[in-house]
This record gives sequence, structure tokens and C-alpha cells, in this order.
Amino acid sequence: MIGYEEGREQVIGRLQTGYPRFFLNPAVNALFSRAEQGIGHKGERAVVFPNRNACQRAQRYVERKQSVATRIASFEGLQALLVPGEAYGAARDYWKHTGEVVSSRQAADALAGTLCKEGSRDLVVPLAAAIGVKAEGLFVYESGMAAIYSAHRSVTSRSPGRKTLQLEFPYVDALKVQEQFGTGVAFLPHGTGEGLSEALQRIRSGEFSGVFCEVPSNPLLQTVDLAALAAACRISGTPLIVDDTVSSHRNVDVFPHADLATTSMTKWISGEGDVMAGSVRINPESALYGELHDLLSDGAPGQSRLYRKDAEVLLANATGFGALVERANVGGEIVAQFLQEHPAVARVWYPKYVDREPYEALLRPGGGYGGLISMVLKNEKKAPAVYDALRWSKGPSLGTKFSLACPYSLLAHYTELDWAESCGVRPDLLRLSVGMEDPSVLCESLGEALALG
Repeated sequence: MIGYEEGREQVIGRLQTGYPRFFLNPAVNALFSRAEQGIGHKGERAVVFPNRNACQRAQRYVERKQSVATRIASFEGLQALLVPGEAYGAARDYWKHTGEVVSSRQAADALAGTLCKEGSRDLVVPLAAAIGVKAEGLFVYESGMAAIYSAHRSVTSRSPGRKTLQLEFPYVDALKVQEQFGTGVAFLPHGTGEGLSEALQRIRSGEFSGVFCEVPSNPLLQTVDLAALAAACRISGTPLIVDDTVSSHRNVDVFPHADLATTSMTKWISGEGDVMAGSVRINPESALYGELHDLLSDGAPGQSRLYRKDAEVLLANATGFGALVERANVGGEIVAQFLQEHPAVARVWYPKYVDREPYEALLRPGGGYGGLISMVLKNEKKAPAVYDALRWSKGPSLGTKFSLACPYSLLAHYTELDWAESCGVRPDLLRLSVGMEDPSVLCESLGEALALG
């Protein structure tokens, strides 16, 4: 993990694939290279986007960040942003933070000249039925971050010049989007006590264009008082945007409190780790429903921007969504209890043990605490040995049928570890996503690894 973050060749040189927004899939990398060779001028680099609007947004971002001239060209049915070599990093930052990406299936088809021209709007209704939500207010995107970015663009367009508010420590790029785009963000890493009271007053005064939070949050599994937030937001007409990726809408119901709910469908809804997608759902009872529906429709005609073949895979995977969440609820609770009682573990973050009352206020009938768990050891110096010894799949995701482990802080905040720790996220924090395996086997492997701690 450290070798990857530091760009060591003995690690990077052996990696063939990685998390798609951060590490280019071979097909996507080949697509970028072909664009550079085919339509690039000397010294130019190419980043290919799925549509012209996304490409133009990336162009404005790069030109603002780097003060350079760029150009856009059609390429193999997609849109290529061509930038000077020194601006390539900024173009990749846009790709990484916003999630408006070309998928590996889309890239492979473009390279083969077989790009599917048919959209996926006709799959929105069956997908909504498969995951148990209403189709009318469901918008589907290329990734979970593209969904969050679309929600951010929509709410900030209503109130130009106003910052957004982020409550609780969020997933890294959920905060980066608010920092990099719009007018900026006011960040409250601990949404309780006097800090929350002050935030509620600022919300009631209409200071913010939108209020963002996660329920529960990633990676500290915290749950803010959504009812109090919603009451403040309604006084000022401020949209409340809640991400429910961590435990999924199968477990928690953020409506009627939230105006918008964002989800990474890459996670529990797919469960297979073989497709990216994200969604925004509009609360049908929201006073802002019509306005938000129009804003989201402008950016996603037909309510879906997902590449056809990705949408077909997602729909097939979604049939297992309910069973996966039910198994993860059971396994997650067993694993969390095992860790809670283990003598080598200093602390466990899990909705059963963190902000339990506000979390349970959102539980659906039959819902559970989910499959995501974070922990730190009593001897933090032992964390690398425990992680290396753990016989789980290692990877920067969650919500798959197979359990996953990652050293979350190193993965998401390697260049800002002190800042993350000041927000309560320790450098040695390990995050676990429990899948469908036998929980006793998972606990046994954890016990073996923790014996080193």
C-alpha cells in the first residue's frame, strides 16, 4: 500500500488493474494512448470522457487550474480533452474526483469500433424495480462520485456564490468535489454538540447552497441527527443531500429527511466488483422535487448516463442485492462483536457501537447495521503486520460478496495523514467490508492476524 502511494516502480510496475478512478484500466489506458497518437499534437496528452458536457467541464477545470490552452476533439465516438503535458495531472484529477469516466467496457468497445450507440434509459425502470426504489426520481450515472458531483452541481446552481456544508468526516472525494468546485465548502468533521447547534443556526439563516452528509459516514460510521438537519434545511429551503452507500438504502431510509440521496451502485447493489455506477434519488415528498428533477434531467437526459453494457451488467448483478445485504448484516455484526471483545483491538467503529440511536431512527423494518467496520489496535505499530497477515482480499472498495480489507487512511489520505488524524481518522485505521463468507471463518482469519498485534 505504501509502495503504491509513493509510486515505487516495484509496486506500480506490477499492477495491472486498480480502482478505476485512480488507476487506469488497461483498456482505458490504451484508449488514451490511441487518442494521443491519432489526434494529439506534439507534447499533448489525452484524457477521454464519455460525453461532451463532461469533457467541457474538465476543460474549464484544467484551464482554471493550470492557465493553459486546451482543446476538445471527437474520438472513436467519445470526447477527448487534449492538454499540454504539464496539465495532464490536472485533467486526471478531474477524472478522479468527479467520476465522470469512461468505463473499461466502454473503452474496449471504442477501441474495437463496436461502441454501443443505444442508451440505457429503458433500463432505469427495471433497475429501480430490482433495487426497490421508485423509477420516477432515479438518475443513474457512470460512478458513485459522478452522482455526488451531479447533485453538487444541481444544488449549487440554485444559489451561486454560496458554499456547501459538509457534516461528519466523509469519503475523500465527496469533500474534494465540494472543495474544488462551486464556491467551496464549510467542513464540520464532528456533527454533534455545540458545533452542530451552530451549524443548524447557519443552515436556518440560508448561508449554504446545500448540506451534505453520509449515513453512516465512511470510515468512522457516524450518523448525524438527520431530523434536526432536515428541520433546519426546510426553514431556509436548503437542499439536504445524504449518501447512503455505506449500509445501503436496504438498511436505512433517509427519506423523508433528505431531499436527495446519493449512492455508489458499484458497492452493495452490484456486489460483484465488476461494474461502476452511481445514482441520485429524489425524495418524492420534497418541496424541491420539481426543481431538482429539472436540474438533474438537464445533466442526465432520460435519467441515465450509464453506458448500455455497464447498465446491463448492473441490472443482472442487482438481483442479488437483497441477499448480499442480509448476509453482510449478519456477518458484520458477528465480526464487529468479535473485534469489540478482542484484547488487541483498541476501538471498533460500527453503527451498533457508534451513534446507535440516530442510526436506528433511520432503520427500515428488518434492516441491520451493515457490513462495514473500522478498527484500530492498541499497539498501532503492529497494524502493518496484522494487515499483511490477514487472509482477506485486499482492496479499496466495499460492498462486494467477497470480504475486503484496506488500510483506509493510507489509501485515501496518504498526503494529509496529520489532517485526517485531527478529524479523528488515525493513520493506522483498518477498514473491513464483510461479504457473504461464513462469519466464523472470517473471525478465525482475523484472530490469526490479530495474534501478531
